[in-house]
Amino acid sequence: MGKRARKRQRTSGRAHETAAPLGEPVLLDEDADKDEEERRLESLLFGKLFAAKPDNKIAAVEDAEEYEGADAAGAELEGLLDSDLFFVDDGAPKKLHVTDIDLDTEPPEDSSGASGDEEQSAVLGDEEGHELDAVRPSAPASFPKSRKAPAWTDPDDANLEVSLASSARLRKLRDAPEEDAVSGREYERRLRRQFMKMNPTPEWATAARKKRRRTDSDAGVDAAGPDLNALVTSSGGILGQKQRTRLEPGVLSIERLRDANQAAQAEGEVTTLQFHPSPQVSMLLTAGSDRRIRLFNVDGHTNPHLQTLHIPALPVTNAQFHPSGASILLTGRRPFYYTYDLQSGATTRSPRGLWSTTFANGDNADLSMETCAFNAGGDVLAVAGRRGYVHLVDWRAGAGQVVGSVKANSGVRALWWLPSGRELMTLSEDAEVYLWDISSRRCVHRWKDDGGFGGRVLAGDRAGNYVAIGSKSGIVNVYGSDAASSWSSGGRPKPLKAIGNLTTSITAARFNPDSQLLAIASKTQKDQLRLIHLPSLTAFSNWPTSSTPLGHVTSIDFSAGSEYVALGNTRGRVLLYHLKDYDIH
Repeated sequence: MGKRARKRQRTSGRAHETAAPLGEPVLLDEDADKDEEERRLESLLFGKLFAAKPDNKIAAVEDAEEYEGADAAGAELEGLLDSDLFFVDDGAPKKLHVTDIDLDTEPPEDSSGASGDEEQSAVLGDEEGHELDAVRPSAPASFPKSRKAPAWTDPDDANLEVSLASSARLRKLRDAPEEDAVSGREYERRLRRQFMKMNPTPEWATAARKKRRRTDSDAGVDAAGPDLNALVTSSGGILGQKQRTRLEPGVLSIERLRDANQAAQAEGEVTTLQFHPSPQVSMLLTAGSDRRIRLFNVDGHTNPHLQTLHIPALPVTNAQFHPSGASILLTGRRPFYYTYDLQSGATTRSPRGLWSTTFANGDNADLSMETCAFNAGGDVLAVAGRRGYVHLVDWRAGAGQVVGSVKANSGVRALWWLPSGRELMTLSEDAEVYLWDISSRRCVHRWKDDGGFGGRVLAGDRAGNYVAIGSKSGIVNVYGSDAASSWSSGGRPKPLKAIGNLTTSITAARFNPDSQLLAIASKTQKDQLRLIHLPSLTAFSNWPTSSTPLGHVTSIDFSAGSEYVALGNTRGRVLLYHLKDYDIH
């Protein structure tokens, strides 16, 4: 058996190549199976450099009997005609047949790559066999004023022609049955028209555009012009003034949040609580019967615990922020007080000569500072003493000093400063109301609560439009602004309404900052709390309900923005609720 001629193995030029140094451009892999046009197109698509194949790197022939030497490189093209090697570019646009576009549904993800390659091949079809030249951008297309100009446009779209009759899916884009080929720009416009026909513009968007155009035409200038001028020439806030929230009677939108003192719950009754007077500081102060004062950062979620103060010498029954928000006043059933500075963290006791010799003789010696209140400016502190005395402490010097006093006919149960800061209203045990002029130390108006017996609580709003007086019988009389005026006729003001939703002694009453809500409570019985809508003077019917776990409510307060309401009870918990009509800052 004769030996068969052994074929020569295919070799590659890579074995003789030396490693390219770092930083040199990597050339495209020179595969012998790829012709020069295919490698040139591959370099255009993938961005790799293209280099012509040298003569010494041409793949060897398969058989020994075939061509050898330098003439083997041109032997492959000898059998081709000249028409196959060359073509004449006459500049006529090519016709693109689109058959795989569905106007009703989006194309599947797996076919996106194939369609993209076909379109790219069609675009680059005119460039085969030639070096790429700089593409001359076509004239930009005109777009309606309502739509922004595109960030980039393909200049080859103007040279395309799409056949609408070649595909059943594209026939719906024709304007006439005999219409067939359209330009690329026209094809895009008809696709947009078909999309708007299937997905029309909503009515609210159309109305908003018409309103904006009408506003701009009425102004006659650019809408941003006057606003920008007002912004750069004003020293006010950038966001502007927020519109006031208007509450509707009947139903209150409220939700319960995590307890404000869940991180550090009191071990006894919560005697008092108060939010920081500044809307920018979300701080809550609580004081309990365990002689501890706790500060919390109220965020509505975790409400982290900030600090705890323990004063063994003072059983704190009243704690309040100074109107400036820089310090806290701590008082109780003792003839002295403590102040806590929020910035330095220092605790200071009242000076020894607080009452001086004038107010400390015999029966006038007061043993309690439990009932006290700052005026709006924070420069005078009124302290209710024994036997109807109300002492005025000057707070401007930094160290409190009693500078004067006024006296009612019976013991004082509650104090309230008018917004002016120069008049003080007091409520006596016999339900008599006194209006004092602090500058002259005299009573300018005196009247008795309508139908009241045993006054307990006196509260007023920040604007001075409402005054609420709670009695021992559970009746809360709401008066208008005439109750706080120093009119000389001597008549008794009539209440706007007597609220009888509670039947036990009123122990807490508080207005919210914008004077739309009044919260009243009694700790004598369980779940005794009501929220009153002041414009209509009616109670909300949906909250609280019989299943609301309020307990025995001891104290109430609203945050500076009215978004939170906190309720303290005898079990040491501070319940926190969010009023949804007010935004959380």
